[in-house]
Amino acid sequence: MRTILLVEDNELNRDMLSRRLARKGYQVITAEDGRQGIDLAGSEMPDLILMDMSLPVLDGWEATRLLKASSETRSIPIIALTAHAMAEDERKAYQAGCDDFDTKPIDWARLLGKIEAALANCE
Repeated sequence: MRTILLVEDNELNRDMLSRRLARKGYQVITAEDGRQGIDLAGSEMPDLILMDMSLPVLDGWEATRLLKASSETRSIPIIALTAHAMAEDERKAYQAGCDDFDTKPIDWARLLGKIEAALANCE
């Protein structure tokens, strides 16, 4: 079973995505802020990370930079999730080290396709 770390501070988004991912057969670990996300990524070594960019404690951009700078976690694909849908925000996510980018509100079919593609590239 593939494991996805969902780093999301909004409880409703976290719950909705967790349930949908679990129904698709993924094991889901959740974090509520960027610092907790980094800690869980290091201890749990998930197959993929869904990273909200607007997080408390440590934002998603900085958390991604730190994960990609670590030899232990740099190979974990990270998909940015953000309500910031401007081209500059997408560019900023890729510069931080995100492997893909998706916008909120979540289009489930589109996000699932990105998750599956990222995981297929890891095999």
